[in-house]
Amino acid sequence: MMTATGLSSRLLLLLCFISTAACNMFAFTEEPSERVGKGDGYCSRILRAQSNRKEGNSEFRLRVEGDPDSYQPGSTYRVTVSASSPSYFRGFTLIALKDGTEGDRDADYVGKFQIIDEEETQFMTNCPPAVTESTPRRRTSIQVFWTAPPGGSGCLAIKASIVQKRIIYFQDEGSLTKRMCEKESLYGDTTEKPLLNCCACGTAKYRVTFFGNWSEKIHPKDYPRRANHWSAIIGASHSKKYVLWEYGGFSSDGVKEVAELGSPVKMEEEIRQKGDDVLTVIKMKAQWPAWQPLNVRAAPSAEFSVDRSRHLMSFMTMLGPSPDWNVGLSAEDLCTKECGWVQKVVQDLIPWDAGTDSGVTYESPNKPILTKDKIRPLTSLDHPQSPFYDPEGGAITPVARVMVERIARKGEQCNVVPDNVDDIVADIAQEEKEEDDTPETCIYSNWSPWSACSSATCEKGKRMRQRMLKAQLDLSVPCPHTQDFQPCMGPGCSDEESSTCMLSEWITWSPCSLSCGMGTRSRERYVKQFPDDGSGCFMPTEETDNCVVNEECSPSSCLVTEWGEWDICSATCGVGMRRRERMVKMPPADGSICGAEVLEVEKCMMPECHTIPCMLTPWSDWSDCSVTCGKGSRTRQRTLKSSVELGECTEDLEQVEKCMLPECPIDCVMSEWTEWSECNKSCGKGHTIRTRIVKLEPQFGGDTCTETIQRKKCKIRKCSRGQANSDEKKRRKEQREKRRSKQGRAEVSTEHPGCKMRPWSSWKECTKLCGGGIQERLMTVKQRFKTAQLSSCKDRKEIRACNVHPC
Repeated sequence: MMTATGLSSRLLLLLCFISTAACNMFAFTEEPSERVGKGDGYCSRILRAQSNRKEGNSEFRLRVEGDPDSYQPGSTYRVTVSASSPSYFRGFTLIALKDGTEGDRDADYVGKFQIIDEEETQFMTNCPPAVTESTPRRRTSIQVFWTAPPGGSGCLAIKASIVQKRIIYFQDEGSLTKRMCEKESLYGDTTEKPLLNCCACGTAKYRVTFFGNWSEKIHPKDYPRRANHWSAIIGASHSKKYVLWEYGGFSSDGVKEVAELGSPVKMEEEIRQKGDDVLTVIKMKAQWPAWQPLNVRAAPSAEFSVDRSRHLMSFMTMLGPSPDWNVGLSAEDLCTKECGWVQKVVQDLIPWDAGTDSGVTYESPNKPILTKDKIRPLTSLDHPQSPFYDPEGGAITPVARVMVERIARKGEQCNVVPDNVDDIVADIAQEEKEEDDTPETCIYSNWSPWSACSSATCEKGKRMRQRMLKAQLDLSVPCPHTQDFQPCMGPGCSDEESSTCMLSEWITWSPCSLSCGMGTRSRERYVKQFPDDGSGCFMPTEETDNCVVNEECSPSSCLVTEWGEWDICSATCGVGMRRRERMVKMPPADGSICGAEVLEVEKCMMPECHTIPCMLTPWSDWSDCSVTCGKGSRTRQRTLKSSVELGECTEDLEQVEKCMLPECPIDCVMSEWTEWSECNKSCGKGHTIRTRIVKLEPQFGGDTCTETIQRKKCKIRKCSRGQANSDEKKRRKEQREKRRSKQGRAEVSTEHPGCKMRPWSSWKECTKLCGGGIQERLMTVKQRFKTAQLSSCKDRKEIRACNVHPC
């Protein structure tokens, strides 16, 4: 029975994995040595940690990429531990154990973890097989790579423990444990052949995609930085009678050239010579360099078909540079026992030796083998200088992955088990052309010349021509199409006359007969169909040509491969550019730098570009003016009806013109009101006024101006009896005196304390002729005495209303 001391110490050990703070907060005492068994290592305590552990919690999940039920020995998988929202975890432990073991021995731990993000994860200090967090913090997921153990390891379990605060989740069953068993190896002594004949009906179409994972990061030992590449991929869908290559078999001449030179030419010839045993030839371009991210370069892919008699798929590609190392699939059966077609195949690939060269490193010089060895997979114990050497004999990390996906089925299917993918497709038949029934009211230009055929081989393609609608005399009568399509095939493949030969396209040039100096090369094509009248085909089926692989044959010259095929011309018509490449097979014997060109670029001439008139729709109606009043603009558009590939159209697709609407109304603008004037009576009832002026008259129906003068009553004090009359007489007298002073224009000094004033000026002109205006007059200081105060000696101004009658 475990003691309390042992319980607490083991719990703290696990918490130390999660957070160093737990170790700093508490000091713990290790169990006495006599209580620790021989196999009772630090790692095993992870499994026996005790706490308020919760079982079967679904907040957290461990997932292996692809959710496989089995693992491929030596393959690498992405492992993710995640928490469902809003949960989180602060720490974790990740281990992989043989099924049924307790982790008491080092041999119990299988596979090998690989850190992806060092800021997130690290190997456990005192338990190297386990992975834990780098820093304790809130997180929702972590990721690591895990490489499966070598073959013979049997079943295993990847387990995760989660620490959230002081709660530990560790599941022997459930979402934090992933159990997998070893997948049956495809790399036996011989390629496994289908035991049963295919019983499927119809045909199926597949897409094969090749993912090259051979890179310096994953395979760092002696990785060739300068010329690493995958050669062109060559393969076929074929019957059981034909074997492209197989483990335990011997390389054909075509396999030898792919394996040593990366040239698919001879292999393609061998495939095409098999006639009815081959349904589709599979070809993909070479990849330079061998690895690039998928966002930079898409993985190469090709499509092929299979049927009941040709239901196997094989392909191969060279790992370059190398002595004779390749990867590929051999006789992959796409027919199921239930008389259907396989939906998807994903396979990791390790390199294999073609048995034609005895080199042991990527760039070993040529060492041909007089008697061919059998094709075999490379192992990690082949040679100490091998880039894949492992003294412990572990599995070789795969260098590529291939994915074969079914994309369509054709014809009636007969599988007993219903398919869950509704992808049956029907034959596409070319509709027969009807006679030209163009109405007389439609005026067209002449048809353009036919474009090049979309197929350069004997597969069916199509070509097109165009014409322009120049006038439509009656808009009620629709005009027919302006594009015309016609089925076609590549040069030499016309089936318009059944009495002529049908020839295949030329097979690519064979390798040069000499590896140094002037040699010869040849190419062939074959008869696909003889004339119906039984006569022979007399068109040439073979051509020869001179070739130079290495111009100089001195010790300072390097050995290069033959030139690869020319790329497709960069232009679809007229003059363009194309390029081809070759690789250095062996550097100069004297150790000098290879000066041979490995890239060649030249001009290429395609059929003459024909000028096709722009085919445009009619102009649309003018849009509304961009403004509701005043000056604005309006637009109209038309669109291009012809294909962009047919040439650039310089015609305007949009027009803009000015538009004018009635002037926008302008509202009246008035000044602010003046201050209220003094009351016009010194006692009794009077009135005071205030005024404002018009700053901008209204125009074009704008809002009119409102009043410019306002009056209101004022009452200072009551007048005593008789005072009102006397005050009125006195006021009139003062006004008469002022008028006399104005008429005489005498400079009568008006005395104020401390200053002498000039008389009032005459009233200025009224600001308005009618509707109420204002006018003013001034009295200015003439002389200021020394004893004058500013408050009593200053200029004065009077304002009064004028022309108050309505307009």
